[in-house]
Amino acid sequence: MQINCKILIIIAMKIFLLLLICTASLIGEIIPRDIQKSPFLNDERYKEVVIIGGGPAGLTAALYSARSGLSTLVIEGEEPRGQIALSSNVENFPGFPKGIAGFDLGSNIREQAIKFGAIPLLDKVVTADLSERPFRLKLKGGKEIYAETLIIATGARTKWLGIPSEAALMGKGVNSCAICDGFLFRKKEVIVVGGGDTALEDALYLTNFATKVTVIHRRDSLRASEVLQKRAFANPKIHFIYDTVVEEILDINKGSVEGVLLKNITTNETYLYSCDGVFIAIGHVPNTELFTQSLELDSAGYIIAQPYSTKTSVPGVFAAGDVADPKYKQAIIAAGFGSMAAIDAFHFIKENQNKENL
Repeated sequence: MQINCKILIIIAMKIFLLLLICTASLIGEIIPRDIQKSPFLNDERYKEVVIIGGGPAGLTAALYSARSGLSTLVIEGEEPRGQIALSSNVENFPGFPKGIAGFDLGSNIREQAIKFGAIPLLDKVVTADLSERPFRLKLKGGKEIYAETLIIATGARTKWLGIPSEAALMGKGVNSCAICDGFLFRKKEVIVVGGGDTALEDALYLTNFATKVTVIHRRDSLRASEVLQKRAFANPKIHFIYDTVVEEILDINKGSVEGVLLKNITTNETYLYSCDGVFIAIGHVPNTELFTQSLELDSAGYIIAQPYSTKTSVPGVFAAGDVADPKYKQAIIAAGFGSMAAIDAFHFIKENQNKENL
């Protein structure tokens, strides 16, 4: 009887050990080994995908990432919905034949991302440690976030003139995107402020709608490429005013653009110049200050992504939208890159899980 009890105990212990081995094996298949070892596994601050930026690129990335089943946090920054929110009516985003306000467009994408489980956070990243995974982000509000993968969709901000009337008439005749808003100025007269490639590209595009386009430049000669200058000089609709700056935009009281106050910087002469719209084209600044020491950037500060990809110089970090696009700067293109970044992040996570489980 005593012998039988000992045998039963030995059998029971073997069964218990077998169950432990099976359980450990199952866990290894579900959770990759690098994350098993991570102290952040059960930490609510840890997410498989963290997105910095709440514009079309960031919100689309959040939608795709959350829909693929990854834990997703989108840190929206202090200006949610991104630059698109400045557009009173977006007419060239597919699916909205009557147009849609930029803020509403962003809100729709945000709502769709939340539907699939994305978590939005209205805060700003102040430091980003990309030296190892999970990446560590410190927020302005004091929180720390840990990201297995990171999608940077911080966008690029327009260089504005910085005068009070400019801000007051934003979206009411003052614009920064000719392709977005040029159609609104059909058979009207507009000015373009700037003298580089962007200014002349905008001026040439606006001639498709406006009856007259005047380029205002603070220097005595343009900085744009020779090719663009030849095209602009040859276009009868385009006129130039040199050595001149915009002092004020009129008329705040009427809530619409009716002209500008110009100043010749060589003679100090000021005078009124009539126009129906003002396009600011003095350049953009990519929001990459956080990553100057950690990611490969081009000479203008834009993140360099690998061809046909959103992968950056740091494995597990991806870039989407205007922050990596010095040329197009369109909401639909930013959204497309957002979906690409989410797909790239998904594959990165799965590939690393497979490697760890071999």
